[in-house]
Amino acid sequence: MDKLYENVEKYANDYINKFILKSEPLSPLWNRENFLFKKIPKWNYADSCIIRALIMLYELDSDGRLVDFAKKFTDAYVDQNGEIPTVKYSDFNLDNINGCRNLIWLFRETGQLKYKTAYENLFNYQLLRQPRLKCGNFSHKAIYPNQVWLDGVYMAFPFMAEYSLLSGNDGILDDIDSQLKNIQRIMRDEKTGLYYHGYDESRLTDWSDKKTGLSKEFWLRSIGWLCAGLADLCEIVPKLEISQKMLKELLSSLRNFLTPENMLLQLPTRGELQKNYPETSGTLLFAYSAMKSNRLGITKDEFFQDGKNALLSVTENYMDCLPDGTPVLKNICLMGGLGMGRDGTAEYYLSETITENDAKGIAPFLMAYSELKRKFR
Repeated sequence: MDKLYENVEKYANDYINKFILKSEPLSPLWNRENFLFKKIPKWNYADSCIIRALIMLYELDSDGRLVDFAKKFTDAYVDQNGEIPTVKYSDFNLDNINGCRNLIWLFRETGQLKYKTAYENLFNYQLLRQPRLKCGNFSHKAIYPNQVWLDGVYMAFPFMAEYSLLSGNDGILDDIDSQLKNIQRIMRDEKTGLYYHGYDESRLTDWSDKKTGLSKEFWLRSIGWLCAGLADLCEIVPKLEISQKMLKELLSSLRNFLTPENMLLQLPTRGELQKNYPETSGTLLFAYSAMKSNRLGITKDEFFQDGKNALLSVTENYMDCLPDGTPVLKNICLMGGLGMGRDGTAEYYLSETITENDAKGIAPFLMAYSELKRKFR
């Protein structure tokens, strides 16, 4: 048995048994933002990522506790009528779409209509009305009009692809194809092959270039979400050629920025900056996507090895345990965004809080583990 697999498996099992399954749905241990900023619990993408990771692991080992917890957690936010009281459709927040994949899965697993109602409502009352840029892409949120953020690819497109297959509506796939091509055309940097975090079609924000509309830096986690979204799209709809092309090119480009210890930096291209640091959540999203791309036959074996090495580096160098055996994942950028005082400069990204044991790192760790597990089962 591969030593890496044994170490990662131990951490993953400890996270599940000593951290996740012990969490209460309205006060999950992994939601550091809620804790630090005393936020009222509501439907959000970070929690949804944890539940998604549990579902992925359940599909591999049929541990019924994971389904029971996924249902218990989701039921705390979705009522018997399929309403999600903490979601306001008019916010047009693409992050809220992320959990719809879990709703589809739970409906299939349990047959409970409320889950179907919930994802149908989010599709009909939000996505169908989602504001768009002139180029045709979704605005990321109502409070960020005319803006595309890379994160939105992971938050919305895989659900849209699954919904397209369920409904038989190929027009949804055409929409994904068009939006991805716009992102590739507008947001990809030809020199590095990486993608800028945001694009403001209006060019009115303080973070956007007045000529290109692009943000100033390449932020790792936003690129990681793009990788993961593309990888999931490749699995859901293999015929969507643009997702395969973008994923292969992006992973190839990211390989050029791996550090000697097989990590990626918070700002991948800015290794000269003293405060720049190896960031675990984005590195793990790369690891997940690289290993998955190889499994799907999109990339060669060296990409699996790169992903595996990145996961090994995180596990060996940035994970520890509390005295009770609870794992601790370090070097997670707590938040990152554009606007509202966030000017998109390198100084801004490097000033954001670095935390540990946040969902935005734990979920990608479990996702990467699921890909490694597939290799050794």
